[in-house]
Amino acid sequence: MIATKDAAASAAPSPTELALTPCAIADEQTAQGADTFICTEDGQGQLVWLEASASKAITEKRAADVAATAAAAKAAAKAAAEKAAAKAAAEKAAAEKAAAEKAAKLAAQQAATKKAADAAAAAEAAQRAAEAKAAQEAAAAQAAADQAAQQALVAPPAAAAPAPSNCDPNYSGACVPIASDVDCAGGNGNGPAYVQGPVTVTGSDIYRLDSNSDGVGCEG
Repeated sequence: MIATKDAAASAAPSPTELALTPCAIADEQTAQGADTFICTEDGQGQLVWLEASASKAITEKRAADVAATAAAAKAAAKAAAEKAAAKAAAEKAAAEKAAAEKAAKLAAQQAATKKAADAAAAAEAAQRAAEAKAAQEAAAAQAAADQAAQQALVAPPAAAAPAPSNCDPNYSGACVPIASDVDCAGGNGNGPAYVQGPVTVTGSDIYRLDSNSDGVGCEG
């Protein structure tokens, strides 16, 4: 009997014999002696029995690895998002700059076109004004010419200027010359000029030809 118990005791598996043996359900626990074993996925992805402290260590390491991977993925995603945002901002700035340059170019072209149109309009207006002024002046000149022609047709001919005369205007009927003294021809006067009467005194008898003051001189 004693020999049998010793044989059975020597045949019982030790805790180290259960470690790393396959198991079926993750996180399932079993006890062997004083040790607790947990069905845990090992580094190769196989479910095996691990002593509780070893299971905790590998589980925590796996969780840390997952957390690190997630953090790295999050950081990468953040970096990618920031890069994409920076690219979008740069593309937006470039588009806005291009739009501003295009708008400025269009505004310059419109201003140049307007300036040219204004200059052309001003030149045309000046030409029209000059033509209108020339037409008015021509019309005025034509009207003046027409009026002069009409007046020439209805106005009496101008009297011819009297020819210069050497006859004294104070006498008529005969030409009394203008001299320092005039006497009646055939009389007693000593001239130097003479007139053949009779003459009518029409003004002042400056030469005293009318001796009897009847208005006629050199009567006989």
